[in-house]
Formats: sequence, structure tokens, C-alpha cells
Amino acid sequence: MNSTTINSATNLTDLDPTETREWAESLDSVMESSGNERAHFLIEALIDRARRTGIHIPYQANTAYLNTIPSHKEQPSPGDHEVEWRIRALIRWNAMAMVVRANRISTELGGHIASFASAATLYDVGFNHFWRASSDRHGEQHAGDMVFIQGHSAPGIYARAYLERRINKEELRLFRQEVDGGGLSSYPHPWLMPDFWQFPTVSMGLGPIMAIYQARYMKYLHHRGMIDAKDRKVWAFLGDGEMDEPESRGALSVAGRENLDNLIFVVNCNLQRLDGPVRGNGKIIQELEGDFRGAGWNVIKVIWGSYWDKLLMKDNKGLLKARMEEAVDGEYQAFKAKDGAYVRDKFFGKYPELKAMVANMTDEDIWRLNRGGHDPHKIYAAYHAATHHTGQPTVILAKTVKGYGMGEAGEGQNTTHQQKKMGEESLLAFRDRFNIPLTDEEVARAPFYRPEAKSVETEYLLDRRHALGGFLPARRNLSAPKFKLPPLDIFKTQLESTKDREISTTMAFVRILSALMRDKELKNYIVPIIPDESRTFGMEGMFRQLGIYSPKGQLYEPVDSDQLMFYREDKNGQVLQEGINEAGAMCSWIAAGTAYSNHDVCTIPFYILYSMFGFQRIGDLCWAAGDSRARGFIMGGTAGRTTLAGEGLQHQDGHSLVLAQTVPNCVSYDPTYSYELAVIIHDGMRRMYQQQESIYYYITVMNENYVHPEMPKNCADGILRGMYLLRQVGDEVDGKAGEKSGKKVGGKKGEKAGDQPKVQLLGGGTILREVEFAAELLKSDYGVSSDIWSVTSFNELARDGQNIERHNRLHPTATPKQSYVEMCLENAQGPVIAATDYMQIYAEQIRRFIPAKYHVLGTDGFGRSDTREKLRKFFEVDRYHIATLALKALADAESVPRETVADAIAKYQIDPEKPNPMTV
Repeated sequence: MNSTTINSATNLTDLDPTETREWAESLDSVMESSGNERAHFLIEALIDRARRTGIHIPYQANTAYLNTIPSHKEQPSPGDHEVEWRIRALIRWNAMAMVVRANRISTELGGHIASFASAATLYDVGFNHFWRASSDRHGEQHAGDMVFIQGHSAPGIYARAYLERRINKEELRLFRQEVDGGGLSSYPHPWLMPDFWQFPTVSMGLGPIMAIYQARYMKYLHHRGMIDAKDRKVWAFLGDGEMDEPESRGALSVAGRENLDNLIFVVNCNLQRLDGPVRGNGKIIQELEGDFRGAGWNVIKVIWGSYWDKLLMKDNKGLLKARMEEAVDGEYQAFKAKDGAYVRDKFFGKYPELKAMVANMTDEDIWRLNRGGHDPHKIYAAYHAATHHTGQPTVILAKTVKGYGMGEAGEGQNTTHQQKKMGEESLLAFRDRFNIPLTDEEVARAPFYRPEAKSVETEYLLDRRHALGGFLPARRNLSAPKFKLPPLDIFKTQLESTKDREISTTMAFVRILSALMRDKELKNYIVPIIPDESRTFGMEGMFRQLGIYSPKGQLYEPVDSDQLMFYREDKNGQVLQEGINEAGAMCSWIAAGTAYSNHDVCTIPFYILYSMFGFQRIGDLCWAAGDSRARGFIMGGTAGRTTLAGEGLQHQDGHSLVLAQTVPNCVSYDPTYSYELAVIIHDGMRRMYQQQESIYYYITVMNENYVHPEMPKNCADGILRGMYLLRQVGDEVDGKAGEKSGKKVGGKKGEKAGDQPKVQLLGGGTILREVEFAAELLKSDYGVSSDIWSVTSFNELARDGQNIERHNRLHPTATPKQSYVEMCLENAQGPVIAATDYMQIYAEQIRRFIPAKYHVLGTDGFGRSDTREKLRKFFEVDRYHIATLALKALADAESVPRETVADAIAKYQIDPEKPNPMTV
């Protein structure tokens, strides 16, 4: 190799090595006499001067393929290294045994060995020396660090908890066997193990973005004076393959921009994803370094272990460094999947000088040349540097071997991620490699091994955790909220009629939120979260009143400073304005919704978004919110397929409520009137913050303006259960009928009130008003009377019905119970027609609970741009289609002639040959 071309950092030819050496010696002298900061300043000054004179010097985001911290500047690792190695070996064994034993029971159970095998040392150093638990030591309360553990490493965390005596042998045996109780969940799931896991992380990519916003929310609470964050850190463990997820990298600039020095990423760079190399033709560590450094992060690379130090010291000409830079990850994977002889030949043997450098080393010596991610000394130095770095978030890129210790069973091989089993020979080799005190006969059974309570290992392990405040991971169920919930009349204005004033439910929500913000008990705990849609939702008044959170305050005079509602950023601002970033806003919402557990502060987040970009775009995060036991409100703005008229296909939502139903602990509503919205939000606060239920709410609000009536009497229970009788049209009793919710109405089933046919009309959201108009048409044009039911939640009705149905199935000899829908409609007269602004499947959910013929209209198909009136006609959910369907249902029941239906089709100018909107 030509010594004049080995500057791998710049890929430039060195035409005068002597002059280069003189410059380098000058730099060494400056560092020795004036320090690193002075040297850094001089280098930047030279670069700046060169650029000003016209020399093109491209930005270099990468440093050499070496450890960031040189060996002579490493912080020494404390503790008993020999004991820590023995503990780590036992954890490795038990983690492996968990998966192997589970798959001897059934291969259906699965599990992962290789991920934790590569990351064991990364976790071990953190548990032994860095991660503090929530504790009160020496009279000083510390809320603890937050650790996002990579999902596939869960067996190793359980194995450590077993040595700590937090988990017993029977629980380990029941890994991934939870149905009968006592088992351990496959991955970190707070919903399934609410005292153990803090954060759900195994949907890859969600851990990184959630960790960023957790760190940011901690700063938010600190700047608002709600907590003392002290030196708490958020740690997130990720895989290099996981970093391909858009969510993994999408918010890196947020952390850099906001100087989140309470955040530390540890990326386990074992160079492999599920099927093969992450970057076979390149270097994932170098790629990630560029991404993180460009986003404003402090980057620490831990590539080479201590056994390389002496070789690097011998590398006077930079040949070894150049070879390290030259080899690609596909080659590095092969080096660890083969043996020392292969490495000697393929790595060192490429250049005679390098082969001579290792001539006195055996193949076994070469094989022992370790990667930095398996060296506790290198890792400790990196963690120490990361925890002491200020002004930036830090990422540690640690190079490891996937399946480390698995030998022929999968070490460094493409198949290793899917490896669930190990044969007896592989188990024996694993035992020998890590010196596990088991006989050959015992090894064959893959038993769990735990030293005695008084052993050196156990006492050391417990002492280290005691010194750090207690065990981790651990999720805390903290005290009740420190605020008192006000009575419902805090929303007095929303419970009254708007008279001749037309407003939208979005505006009603803003007024409800404003009322909460005026309450002295609650105001500081409300967290409004908006993804750059404040003005769309009419919430810009909060800018001046509450301020928009910014860790830097406001360094400029806003262009609208002369206006009443000017844009105001503030270090202790209350509004989280997240930009065009639904995923980031949702992560802020999760952080706020779990603050009761993570910070002992019960904040109440209200996240308002375009409903179309809610569950559809961030559905995985919505699921993670349920797993996290988050509490709060998500408000789906401009909801419904036909209410956001002019925006067209990509903006019109006909399915968010269908998707909301997929999250078991998400309670969802589609209110029409402001009093319904007020009742729902008030009861949600009662359930989440007084009763401390682990649920959250998705509530749709619309942008259509109309008059809102006064709240009928005795309808609150029906609003919350999902439906109530709004009024009756055409009967002798015509007016408010809320008190009949849940009670029998009308005559006997199928009985006619004189000669007048009757129908039951169900509607929700803005389409309820079309239902009301349809009732008037039926009365005036065809003499048909109707009961109008406001359905605030088909989802909650369906859940109630399913629950009752299950009870009756499992209690065949008991008196059958009735679903709420049956209670409402049991004696109601006539067929039942439902219409909503959502897909038909939304209202179809309750079909089997309705004791009559049931007919549904919905907005299946792609949205499009036009007026609301035309859109509702197009999707066949307007008053005319509702009235016509009611007549068709009556004709099917032989209550009106079929000619009446034909007359209505002609009268209301309905085109029977129009294409189905679902397919147009």
C-alpha cells in the first residue's frame, strides 16, 4: 500500500508526508500546551479561512473507523471485573436456556437468543454502574433513569432479574406462556407486566422516537417547574438494523435542536438484521455516525476492544487503520463467523506489512481480538463520557457480534436471529466458553442456574443495585393526582343551547379546553399538543395565553406581535406545538400520558390532530400508547368523510373510529352536540384521573357549524354508554326524550301506532343532523313517525354487546342479560336505520344486538372534493337517502307500499343507476 494515499478520513493523496508530519506535530504541541479546545478553535479557523478564499472543503460527518475515546483517555472501569464477568456469564446462560427450554415445549413459542447475546455487556455495565432507580437516599429524592430496552433482549433482562431474585425459576420456565398466569411476556409490555416493564419497545423504530420525546418532555416539565429533573437520563437501546425504520431516525434533529443532553442512545451494531448484513457493502457505524453528527448529536464510537490497543500502537504508518477503514461489514461479519486463521488470511493477509504485524500471534490470539461492544472497559468509558457530556444528546455506536457465544449454533451467521434451539454439543461449548458450573449431564437439560443467596456473585449484584437506588426495570404505580376534579357545570356554557349561534364541535372543544385552563386546580396540568394546526382548529388564542414551549424561549420579535393572538414561544410555555409531525406529537402525548408513572406528576394531555392522519398514520404508536397504559385525550379534528368538504381524498376520514376500536383500552366517541362532548370529556377525566383506569380517549370533532341545543334531562348515562333517545317525531309525544334512554319506548314489538308506520333512526357525528332532517321529511312527506337516537359511540355499544354475549354464553343456566342496545330498542316499533360519516362497518358492529331489521348507511370509498351537500349525496348518507332507506325498510316489512319507495326516489332525485361510491 502506498503510504502517500492512506488518509482514509479525506480520501486525499498526501504529496508531502514530511510537511504533514510537521503540521501534525504543531497540533500536538498546541494540545499539550493549550488544551483540546484551543486546538479545535485553530482547526475551525483554518477551515473557515480556506473556505473564504475559495477552497472547496466539503463537510466531513465521519471520523476514522476507530474508537472515539483513545485508550489513554478512557475513564477506568471500577468494580470487581472478575465477578462481573461471572455474573454476565450466568445471565447469558439463563437467557439462552429460557429460549431453548421454551422451544422444547413447543416450537410455536419462539424467542430470540442472538440479540441479547450480542448486547449482554452493554446492559451489564449499565446495570452495574450507571442506571439509577427511583429512590430516596440520604433524604434526597431521585426519580430514576428511564431505560428503553431493546425488545429482542428481553430474555437477558429476565435472566438478570432471576439472579436478583425478583423472578423465580417457575416464571422463567413459563417464558412466553402467559395464558394460565405466572408467565413472562415475550417482550417489554407494561400492559402485561405493569410492575416490571416501563416502555413497550419491540415494534421496531418506536423505541427511538418515544425515547426522544420522553427526554424532551422531562425538560418540558423541568422548565415549567413541575419536576426537578436533576441529572436524570433517558437511555434507549436499539439495533443497527432497527435504525432503518423511519421512526428511528425521523426525530434525531429534534433531540439535537433542543440540546437534549439528558438523552443517550446505545446502538448495538452487530452488523446483522433478520436476513443478513445491515450494510454488507458499506459500514453501518460510519453511516449512523454521519446521520447523528449531522443532526447535532455527540457521537461516541466503540468499535475495537482492548486487545486491539497494542496493535494500533504499533501502526506507525496507518496501515492497520486503513485496512479497518477499507473492509466492509459483509467482510467483518465473515471474520467473526469463521476462525482466527481466516482472519489472519483475509484481514491481515491482504497486505504483507499487516501479516507481519501479527506473525507472532497464534490463530487463537487473533480470534480473541475483540470488538468494543464486548469489552466492559471500553463500554464503561463511553457511558461515563456520555453521562458527563452537556449541551447535546449522545449516541454510542457499539460494534458487537450477533449471537456472541453461540459458536456453530449461530455466532455471526445470517441465520442467527431466527435461532431458537441449540444442540447438546453447542450447549456444552457454550458452557465451557463461559465457565458455567454444570456437569455434562446437567447441560443436556439446559437448566437454569443461580448461585446461592450468600454467594459472592449474588451479594455483588445486589450491592450494585442498592448503590444505584434499587432494581430496574421497574414500573411505578404512583399516587393519585394532586388536583381535584371540578363538577360538570364547569362546562355550563357547553350544556346550554347556542340559540341562533352556529358553532362546530371543534370550537366547542376549544371552549371546553379554555374552561379547564381557567380552573385553578387543573390549569397547570393541562398539556395541549398540536401538530402545526392551531389556527385550523381555532386554538391560536392559546399562544399568547399559555405560550408555546421552547427551551430557548423566543429570540426574535414575532411578525404578528402587534396582533392580539401573536405567536409567543416561552421556556416555560405550556403548549407543545410539534410542527408537521403527527408521530412526534403522539410521542409527546404518550410521554405526557405516562407522566403519572414516570414523574409522579399526573398531566392531562389533549392532542388534537386531523383525524385522517391519526390512527391511519400513527396506529402503531396508538397501540404502544395502550400498552404503555397512557392516559389522556386524542381529539380527531375535521372528522368524518364529508365534513372536510374541499380537501379531497387524502384528507377525508371515514375510518378513524374503526381503527380506534382495534386498541382494547381506547375509549372512542363521535359526539354531535357540545353537551355530549362536555359530558364525555368530564367522565373521561373522572375515569382516568380519579378512578385511575388505564384507558385513553379518542374523540372526534368536526368543523361544520350548526346550532347546538340545550342538554336534555337524564341523558348523560346514555351519552356515555353509547346511545340515547334524542327525540320523537310524528308521535303525540314530540320533543326531548333523553330520560327514556335505556328504557322501553313505543308499543310492543311490531305493533303499529294506529295506521301510522314508524322507524327507529340512529345517527352519530354530523350525520345525526341529516337523520333529524330525514325524520322531518318522513313525517311531512309520507306520514312516517320516528324515534331519533343519538349514537355517540357504536364502538362502545359493540363492546358492551360482546361482553353481555360472552357472559350469556358462559352462564347458560343463568337468566340471560341484555345488551344496552337491546334494552334501548327492545320494544321500539319498526325497522332500525343507522347512518354515519364513516364506513358501514362502524355501525354494522351492533347488528346482532338489535331486535329488529337493521339497515346501515356509511361512507365507504375514497373521499373527494366538493361541498358537504354534494358529498353526502354522493356517499348516499344525506337526508334523502336516509328517508328513502327508511321507506324501503318499511316496504320490506309490508308497512308501506313499494310504490312509496319508488315515489321517494323520484321525489328526492336519487339516481338508482349511479355507480357505487365505494368503487368510483
